[in-house]
Amino acid sequence: PLTSPAAHSLEMGADRYMGRFAPSPTGPLHAGSLLTAVASWLDARAASGHWLVRMEDIDGPRAVPGAADLILQALECHGLHWDGEVVYQGDRLAVYGEVLAELDRAGWLYACSCSRRQLRGHRVYPGWCRNGPCLPDAPHALRFRVQDACFSRNDAIQGHQHIHLSDCGDFVVMRRDGVFAYQLAVVVDDQAQGITHVVRGLDLLDSTPRQWALQQALGYRTPSYAHLPLVINRHGDKLSKQNRAAPLSLTEPRPAMLAVLAALGLPVDAHIAACSLSDILDWARQHWSLCPLQGKTCIAAATLGA
Repeated sequence: PLTSPAAHSLEMGADRYMGRFAPSPTGPLHAGSLLTAVASWLDARAASGHWLVRMEDIDGPRAVPGAADLILQALECHGLHWDGEVVYQGDRLAVYGEVLAELDRAGWLYACSCSRRQLRGHRVYPGWCRNGPCLPDAPHALRFRVQDACFSRNDAIQGHQHIHLSDCGDFVVMRRDGVFAYQLAVVVDDQAQGITHVVRGLDLLDSTPRQWALQQALGYRTPSYAHLPLVINRHGDKLSKQNRAAPLSLTEPRPAMLAVLAALGLPVDAHIAACSLSDILDWARQHWSLCPLQGKTCIAAATLGA
């Protein structure tokens, strides 16, 4: 079990909003990740709820040394203080292994020897290894056996989502190199931490039906989801560390915060802008709503000064 006091309060019966911000430590925070952090923080605080931070450092080769500490410093200097202890997925590998074994015993998993090269051109996995790996002696991943079911839920920003799971295809829960996949780890951790609401980027909307399928198979609760519009650069690409997005300033947080609040539908007037950062965030908490974002799919990075 996780040791976060916030998680424990929910387990003890407190009926309370539990949100989270779960960055990957592949580099410092940038304007796009700050927008996600602020939106998830405000959504939790406006509901008088908890806000947890989880480092999704499960993919060791992609993690950048020191990035996790820089992310936490950026959150603190922007006034986004979290509840409880920071959870690191790298410390929870044994838990993921236990859940994987549970799924395997229940018949949900199968070995897949297909390589990315073999699957090139296939949008959905064609199920070649469902009855046994095509190359039994080759390295293999583990795939979750998707059932013929329909995911139908409302997203608080993007509206009603109705997706046949067969359109997602059987997906990987453990990679060929032995690394647990994001889909598995995030579902296990959201359950363990008692997460009730997930506010994250639109690029993860396609992951939601897969995570729902795992939640159903494991008997887990399904959080409420809100998928934020993506911050895109002038080329139409998502602002990201891979696209060399500029890191946030750790000495002058105010400009980035004011720009993010405006992008989230909370333009700050001169009087509020002159207040302390904590007072600005308190004002934003009192005026927070997802309504200005509903149906919106992108935000220009230039409006954030990025």
